[in-house]
Amino acid sequence: MKRILLLSGYDAQSHRQWRNALCQQFNQVDWTVLALTDRHFSWRMGGNALNFISEHHSALQQSYDLILATSMTDLCGLFGLMPHLADVPSILYFHENQLAYPSNKNQPDVIHYQLSSIKSAMAAKRLIFNSNYNKESFLTGVKKTEHIVPDGFPRDLAAQFENKSQIIPVPLADGCFSTQKKDKTSPLTVVWNHRWEHDKGPETLLQVLRLCQQKKLAFKFNVIGQQFRQSPDVFDLITKLHADQINQFGYIDSRNEYLSVLRQSDVVLSTALHEFQGLAVMEAVAAGCLPLVPDRLAYRDFYPVELRYTSTTDTPEKEAQSIVDTLMKWQQERPKVPNMHHLSMNQLAPQYENILLN
Repeated sequence: MKRILLLSGYDAQSHRQWRNALCQQFNQVDWTVLALTDRHFSWRMGGNALNFISEHHSALQQSYDLILATSMTDLCGLFGLMPHLADVPSILYFHENQLAYPSNKNQPDVIHYQLSSIKSAMAAKRLIFNSNYNKESFLTGVKKTEHIVPDGFPRDLAAQFENKSQIIPVPLADGCFSTQKKDKTSPLTVVWNHRWEHDKGPETLLQVLRLCQQKKLAFKFNVIGQQFRQSPDVFDLITKLHADQINQFGYIDSRNEYLSVLRQSDVVLSTALHEFQGLAVMEAVAAGCLPLVPDRLAYRDFYPVELRYTSTTDTPEKEAQSIVDTLMKWQQERPKVPNMHHLSMNQLAPQYENILLN
């Protein structure tokens, strides 16, 4: 039986879903899963090699046939502290990449996260990305870094990474898929099911609600998704000014109830400023929702142009107008919901099997 060490350096919701799906699908593997909680981001990014050793020293001393790590994992740091692991073939899986995030005054040390990611990619034998956008933005970031740093950066590193890269999306769980018929005569219900953070563009969502309110449109909204201790103030405004437009508001802990809300919705809306696959949108589409997504990021990899609205990230008001115009159009005539079965675990399993078991 093959022994695989799975390392999740910052075990966010989609990361947990991904690793659980793999462990369930490939039960012939002897899995050792070591996951660090998704909090204290700066400390986790800078110190996860120490975190792993502190919490899982005994497990790390064992022998393995393969290491599968998320890109939030500091492989170089871990290999330096546990040298025997450096001899084990390793795969780095990118749910996202730090090189595609712009500089942030709240995270002035982002260059250190980026360099850690680059070094981990150098240490891994193979790189897997969840979308072409993720891969290309990472490679572009590597090339930019080469020109930013003063000296001592390996030449042609992006080309080396390209040669050992592959794209395999995070699979959709079987429970997402629905054949439930939608009522195409009632007013549209729109679900916004993203993390309650600034990079998901909640300011544009607020503008959409304002426009619908001003135009007296009968659309209803489900504003759900993962919440954190501190969420953007815009959500307070949404509850204060637009409660009558909202059916469901807040995080839904029950998976079954969450999927039920998706099935009851007609459109899934994204206003994201950063998205490397868009699992939340994919789950909603599998549940029968029409995707209304911006013409940017990974959405271009997965959805046709007629389901993407004009991208104007610097003016949320313009994006909101484009969104509302599309909703009004779809109220009259709805496009066909894309088929997402090619992203099911059943369809993606052979690709994962090839990298894990061969």
